[in-house]
Amino acid sequence: MTHPYRNAPDYRRWSRAMGGLAGEAVDPVVSFPFRVGRTERVVTAGSCFAQHIARYLTEQGFNHYIAERPHTVLREEVAREHNYGMFSARYGNIYTARQLRQLLQRAHGRFVPKEEYWLKGERYLDPFRPQINPGGFHSLEELRRDRKQHLERVLHAFKAARVFVFTLGLTEAWVDREDGAVFPICPGVEGGTFSPDRYAFVNFSLAEVLLDMKLAIQALRRLNPKLKIILTVSPVPLAATAEDRHVLVSTTLSKSVLRVAADTLSREIANVAYFPSYEIITGNHAQGRYFDRDLRSVTEEGVRHVMRLFFQHAAEEGEAPVPAKAPSARLREEDAAREVAEVLCDEALLDPT
Repeated sequence: MTHPYRNAPDYRRWSRAMGGLAGEAVDPVVSFPFRVGRTERVVTAGSCFAQHIARYLTEQGFNHYIAERPHTVLREEVAREHNYGMFSARYGNIYTARQLRQLLQRAHGRFVPKEEYWLKGERYLDPFRPQINPGGFHSLEELRRDRKQHLERVLHAFKAARVFVFTLGLTEAWVDREDGAVFPICPGVEGGTFSPDRYAFVNFSLAEVLLDMKLAIQALRRLNPKLKIILTVSPVPLAATAEDRHVLVSTTLSKSVLRVAADTLSREIANVAYFPSYEIITGNHAQGRYFDRDLRSVTEEGVRHVMRLFFQHAAEEGEAPVPAKAPSARLREEDAAREVAEVLCDEALLDPT
């Protein structure tokens, strides 16, 4: 007798693709529709995990394009402190599809949010990138000048790019009831004053995420018709949920919505591809090793696994320049301190330790 599973290749069978393999040997990337050239301009954006992709692209000599540089000559460490080079432009964390869509609208001058600034003491914060300038801005005029340059460089980045890597992070967000502007963090946490009359909680549905992403991709393709897009889903759990339920349940729902959205977009839109960093980090082959003791922070070992496969399958050379390190005895010990890959994460402020 014959059936569709009889001669299925190994990668479609759990016993052969997963069972019995060492965690670091698991490779869920069967094929990838295009390769990222070493000299092609790559623009990155998204949630906290996207910072790892940006870092490895730079370290491995790929053209991680930095469109927004300091106004004046700053020492390298000072520029880093002010979050230059974290992403291609200084937008900070873009957690939701709605944020990406509105960023493009703002850059084009088609949307000017009513919420212009938040106060933190005597300093001014940009509500749409509240941690981008350590300590905030000295004056509203300084914030306005910085924002104007920032949005100009956002447009420049997407016009110049050949590849855009975007990491979807969350479905939960807080919005301005007056104009629908969505913030990367709840007002009142890092700056501003929370008011339930002014701000509303939203948890974007699959339909809303798909619509926002499709409109954002349309806007990007109008700027740059040949732009190739790589979508990933952040494996980092929610720091806190505004829903009245367990944070694990909210995390599972949020990541499920984003994963389905990424799959749908990659199937329906040309030159949009999905890379399974979420599965590589969270899969049971890792046995929890790719998370720190807080069960949220991703270890450097996990990031290395993701990026080794990224360069192997999605890079021009088809090689794996990132070494695949076997788990050390130190990492295997129950009480071991793990090497955690540090990132700037607005959402972490919701659950300070």
